[in-house]
Parts: sequence; structure tokens; C-alpha cells
Amino acid sequence: MEVKDANSALLSNYEVFQLLTDLKEQRKESGKNKHNSGQQNLNTITYETLKYISKTPCRHQSPEIVREFLTAMKSHKLTKAEKLQLLNHRPMTAVEIQLPCALQVRRKMCVACPETVCSFLLFAVA
Repeated sequence: MEVKDANSALLSNYEVFQLLTDLKEQRKESGKNKHNSGQQNLNTITYETLKYISKTPCRHQSPEIVREFLTAMKSHKLTKAEKLQLLNHRPMTAVEIQLPCALQVRRKMCVACPETVCSFLLFAVA
């Protein structure tokens, strides 16, 4: 496998869910159902991905929720990957937030971890 663009951005589950849902709707509207093996493989991948991802919290997210979450996280020194992990998994308990918080403490970037946990949990419920 070859990396085509090393500078490409990370996608959240919400973005993938929206993209695949829109793609599925476009295919329905166009009425084109080519049955070659490549198209069948793509349809299978799309179906399985949508099936899995629709069971995750991203199904209930919106652009406003994502924007609010990222705005609230600016004050915390989190990497893009950590923000993405929190956005995708939406931890609801202290146990679920333990690993991201522990990683942040390990990097010595979190002075008041309990304050960070409360902020994360606030947006997890939203």
C-alpha cells in the first residue's frame, strides 16, 4: 500500500458517516446500479461501514456539536488525534475518559486533570 498524500486530514466518524450517507443517496437518485465486481465491492464496503458506524455516537452528532466540542477543547493541550478520539467515542463516564486523560498527564500537559474530565464529560452528554 502506498501513501498518496501524507498531509491529508484526519476524518471523524461523523464526517465519514455523512459522506457515505450522501453517496448512498446519490446512487439511489441516479438509479445507476452497475453490477461489475468493483462496484459490488464498493457497495459492500459502504454497507458494512454504514452498518458499523451507525451504531456509534456519530449518528447523533451535527456540525454544530462538532464545532462546539472543538471550540471547548482549544483551552486544553490535546493533540488532533486525542480530540478526534474523544469526538468519535464520546466518553460518558470517568472510566471511559481515563486513558485520554492518562496520556495527557504522561505528556505533562495537564495540570488539572479533574477539570479536564469535567469538560470532556460535559460535551459527551450533549
